[in-house]
Amino acid sequence: MNMIEAQSSTVKSYGYDSETKTLAIKFASGGEYHYQGVPATVFEGLVKAESIGKYLAAHVRNKFEFKRPT
Repeated sequence: MNMIEAQSSTVKSYGYDSETKTLAIKFASGGEYHYQGVPATVFEGLVKAESIGKYLAAHVRNKFEFKRPT
């Protein structure tokens, strides 16, 4: 999955796999989460968001299941 470097104080980079509908988020703190079943429209909104952190809080966290890669 190609990762995009984020202009954010909380998110280091993010990426999306359209085949599996997986949104990957690498946080500046070092944590990484792979959110499952994320529609492409949500990823597109993230790319266009003024604040990535606020967008994640409003549209991704607590809305999609996630896995932490090992």
